[in-house]
Amino acid sequence: MQRRAFLYGGMGALAACAQPATDGSTAAQSEERHRWRMVTSWPLNFPGHGVSANRLARRIEALSGGRIEIQIFAAGELVPAFEVLDTVSRGTIQLGHSAPIYWRGKLPAAQVFGSIPFGMLAEEFNAWIYHGGGMELWREAYGAQNVVPFLAGQTGPQMGGWFNREINSVEDLVGLKMRIPGLGGEVMQRAGVLPVNLPGSEIFTALQTGAIDATEWVGPYNDLAFGLHEAATYYYYPGWQEPSGALELLVSAEAYASLSEELQQIVATACMAEADYVLAEFNTRNNQALKTLVDEHGVQLRRFPNDVLAALRRHSAEVMQELAASDPMIARVYESYTAFAENIAPWMLVSRRAHIEARDAV
Repeated sequence: MQRRAFLYGGMGALAACAQPATDGSTAAQSEERHRWRMVTSWPLNFPGHGVSANRLARRIEALSGGRIEIQIFAAGELVPAFEVLDTVSRGTIQLGHSAPIYWRGKLPAAQVFGSIPFGMLAEEFNAWIYHGGGMELWREAYGAQNVVPFLAGQTGPQMGGWFNREINSVEDLVGLKMRIPGLGGEVMQRAGVLPVNLPGSEIFTALQTGAIDATEWVGPYNDLAFGLHEAATYYYYPGWQEPSGALELLVSAEAYASLSEELQQIVATACMAEADYVLAEFNTRNNQALKTLVDEHGVQLRRFPNDVLAALRRHSAEVMQELAASDPMIARVYESYTAFAENIAPWMLVSRRAHIEARDAV
């Protein structure tokens, strides 16, 4: 009788385990399934950015055990490159992979999260995002668009751009038509440049045909992939306009709210892992590509003259002060950004910069 009672009790326990859970437990979450679509601002399988979007989608699928399935669409397949934010904001598409610098007209504060000219490098920027209140402000700024943003990539310092003539003075910039979006474009405009905003897929043709005289894109890795060395001779540094280059995953607020807490954490963790991976990849690939551009393609690598950099820095300060005065959200983000940059500067001076100087001393 005792044996029979034990067997019946065990069968009852198994039956109870088999019942669907209704309290948000793991059993219920295992039945959770989401089929999402992601639109991007990048050409199909474009090195760096486009490949990162693909990898991030696969990472989320793997970490979620297939509970989130993601179908990816390159720029132009469903929506144009510069309509990613609008599409995700409407909720018709659940995910977008892009860069904050593209939303100047729609969401002015987004530019600060892309990069500030002469601002923090990637390591400092990431510290601000995760430990200095940057992410909270990013979420607040995008909240009006019904979008939840994540830092999903970091290209690190970029290059100053490709030019069809030498830049020996500020006067050499006057009248140039240059593809340069975001805050960098506003700064260049004050220096006499005519800024043009083009998606990546149109840059080479515009430069080759003379529709533009100069362009910045990202750095050697991506620039080599686009063949920009075939359309311009002079390659300038430093990339004052984007000392760090944030990539973002945009999630529809409604779609994000539909996820269990576990899956929300999986999305966040996947983005953090991808951001770290992308920075390491760009540091490696940029080094290799720059060597190829100079040694094999004869690219003329040039540093911007000091007086040009000084003028651009003055214009940058003017642009940021005026933007902060024109928009309360920009003012709050910029204040947080600059305060963190000032606070971390002494540590960067005695750690990173001092080590590089000591390591490279002859």
